[in-house]
Amino acid sequence: MTRTLGPAKPPHGAASAVRLDGGVFTMGSDVHYREEAPAHQVHVDAFAIDPIAVTNRLFAAFVAATGYVTVAERPLDPAHFPSAPLENLVPGSMVVVPTPGPVDLRQLTLWWRWTPGACWRFLEGRGSSIENRLDHPVVHVAT
Repeated sequence: MTRTLGPAKPPHGAASAVRLDGGVFTMGSDVHYREEAPAHQVHVDAFAIDPIAVTNRLFAAFVAATGYVTVAERPLDPAHFPSAPLENLVPGSMVVVPTPGPVDLRQLTLWWRWTPGACWRFLEGRGSSIENRLDHPVVHVAT
């Protein structure tokens, strides 16, 4: 399966945007999670990207102007995650959690937790805030 993504437009006022050449890459995996299969070739057209991180403040302005809703804010389709428990199919994201010391990084559940409600506005889930982190890089924004 091959999918072609259309040309991207530089963000409004992004005079500093850097143009990157397009090309073909392998998307997905045949050896990891079932929902990542099959690995397939995807062509991406040339695009422009800012050389600096997008901050929470800038992303908030983008969301206000466009109404964009991130993946972490959308309900999950059970068909896309057949092995996931139903209680995990709610809007949210994976959040890094402190460990008591070194852990086996191959065991993601030792240092990542699925957190319902976690998204770019609520970094650690409901009850948290970006209020004091408006100039930090935005996170939890998969598309």
